[in-house]
Amino acid sequence: MEEPRVCWPYFDPEYENLSQRINPPSVKIDNEISADYTVVKVDSMNKPGILLEVVQVLSDLDLTISKAYISSDGGWFMDVFHVTDQQGNKLLDRKSIDYIETALGPRSRKGGISGDNSWTGGKTVGIHSIDDNTAIELIGTDRPGLLSEICAVLTDQQCNVLAAEAWTHKTRVASVVYVNDKNSCGPLTDLDRLSAMEEQLKNVLGGGGHGGKNASTTFSVGSTHTDRRLHQLMFSDMDSETNGGEDMDGKDIFFKPVVTIDYCHEKGYYMVNIRCKDRPKLLYDIVCTLTDMHYIVFHASISSVAPDHALQEYYIRHKDGCTLETEEEKGKVIKCIEAAILRRVSEGLSLELCATDRVGFLTDITRILREHGMSVLRAGVSTVGGQATNVFYVRDSSGNPVDMKAVEALKKEIGQSVMLNVKKVPNSSVNSSQRMRWAKKTSFTFGSLFERFLA
Repeated sequence: MEEPRVCWPYFDPEYENLSQRINPPSVKIDNEISADYTVVKVDSMNKPGILLEVVQVLSDLDLTISKAYISSDGGWFMDVFHVTDQQGNKLLDRKSIDYIETALGPRSRKGGISGDNSWTGGKTVGIHSIDDNTAIELIGTDRPGLLSEICAVLTDQQCNVLAAEAWTHKTRVASVVYVNDKNSCGPLTDLDRLSAMEEQLKNVLGGGGHGGKNASTTFSVGSTHTDRRLHQLMFSDMDSETNGGEDMDGKDIFFKPVVTIDYCHEKGYYMVNIRCKDRPKLLYDIVCTLTDMHYIVFHASISSVAPDHALQEYYIRHKDGCTLETEEEKGKVIKCIEAAILRRVSEGLSLELCATDRVGFLTDITRILREHGMSVLRAGVSTVGGQATNVFYVRDSSGNPVDMKAVEALKKEIGQSVMLNVKKVPNSSVNSSQRMRWAKKTSFTFGSLFERFLA
């Protein structure tokens, strides 16, 4: 007897993209409106994660966002940003403009803005493409000299560090390191070697007295978005709940963010108001954390105000519809936003070192820093065209400002083969009385957003 034929309904695989093909995303970059900034406007169908992707693209170009209006109520998403480059000038570089239009517009590889957390540039570290590498993700307890010990393990395993980023917050540290094999210049493929390296790194990360219990090491081939992963690592590690370290890392004692949450009865939103010192990538860092906590931003107003401070207001709901009904829930959101702001802040001294790259160079530099009593709060490492550029934000091993005598001794030891640029990172541009007046300012409201934004 012939078996009955089963018929399934046909679904066009392109149906999901139908709305986007009918209404493709629009990206407009306007340099005519103002002599001081460039206006970037993005209109698109609304999708989960779309705000993070847009802000991430602008952050990858190291653009400063002085003002922004964000709205994604209903099925449409609209953003307007006032941006400048790192020198405070309008965005006139054709490559940067093309990149924004390609990454966010209808010409993107995915037909427009996607809902995932990666941008369309493929394998990247920041904005530099790095192929044929192994990514190592680390999380553990911070202590003086830790970065030096990690680098020593990698050198011992015959690894060349191509790029790296490390953040500290309170007593925790997270890092993403990209390496390749010294001999093959390709990714690490030997499982025994990877296992031995993982064991050594866990021992180093657990060397602060936790026996590796709170340490984690992950390997992967290729690359993820470095800043995004660092936020995810520290959020999953619950660095916002960690006690201690506030006075040690120098990040909270000068200008702690003021975060408040109120309920908007008319629309059913929760209003998150943030007042803090302004800095690059502030908007991106906050949006990362709201995304990790599964909150959807329906409206937002972002403004930089003199002297170098930011006002940010977000209208949010949890994606499952739950509300912040308890003080405990509100407190958790406030702590996580504060942590997102403070992870990237580095007060104190910045050391920029540039030299011809070689295996073990980073190990030697971090060892010298440790021997001169310097503790690394944040680090950025990149290698381009055979040149290694390392940036370290440092304080002494007790968390105090570095003695300039130690810097002079450092210069003598590294010699003339390494270019060293020393910068003092300002703590805050306002005094205590100004901070008091700042804290008393009332938060702005969404109702007058258009008037202020277009002013």
